[in-house]
Amino acid sequence: MDVLYWHWWALGLALLVAEMLLPTGFVLLWIGASAIIVGTLSWVLPLAWQLELVLFAVLSLASFLVWKKFRPEVQESDQPMLNRRGQSYVGRTFTLRDPIVNGVGKLRVDDSQWRITGPDVPEGTQVRVIRADGATLHVESL
Repeated sequence: MDVLYWHWWALGLALLVAEMLLPTGFVLLWIGASAIIVGTLSWVLPLAWQLELVLFAVLSLASFLVWKKFRPEVQESDQPMLNRRGQSYVGRTFTLRDPIVNGVGKLRVDDSQWRITGPDVPEGTQVRVIRADGATLHVESL
């Protein structure tokens, strides 16, 4: 069984492409880099394929473990609801300008208008947002 240097390079390239296309969390990046390194070493030095496999396994594992140890920490956002605007309204109270009819109405909040669902109530009623589903706020009357 002959494993040539370009086999390792092809494997490394395939793994790097897979890393770009799949949400693996950088795992394939280190395995692909290890394959490219083994390919380069086998191009420069005559290595038995068994040694190449062992070297590949050791490099893959070592590079992944080093990355795991020294990777940057994921920091929590100081504004967790920034891109979930509807969720930020949960628990807040508003006064209706328009009535809720047949369980559906609209609510103006700041510079936007939201579709709301809840019990039929007249305009001027105070409502509390109890849940947000996409662009629909679910309310209860107070």
